[in-house]
Amino acid sequence: MADANACVAPRIGLPELAVVVWPEPSDEDEQAERAGLHWKTRALIDWAAGRPFAWVDDEITDTDRAWVSAHHRGQALLHRVDPRRGLTEPDYVALKEWLHQVSQGRPLA
Repeated sequence: MADANACVAPRIGLPELAVVVWPEPSDEDEQAERAGLHWKTRALIDWAAGRPFAWVDDEITDTDRAWVSAHHRGQALLHRVDPRRGLTEPDYVALKEWLHQVSQGRPLA
């Protein structure tokens, strides 16, 4: 959560950014999770409210990516990291490239 401002942001040249304070998962979230959707996904889309966002997590799945694509009108990067390694240099490069594209207003591939 807020650790990203101390650990990630300085490495890729970002100022301190707002972070999501996760609500307790609801019964509906738990049902969606059983269907393969992470319990954070819907809360994140609500919080983003159409703004571009990057989500870095070790539990992101193709189900989450598909749901975000169908329900979020803004640009989004769902970047999965290997939980055994944490953030590595290629992860930082991917985040920096995505942020550069978003800041330049270029469509994302």
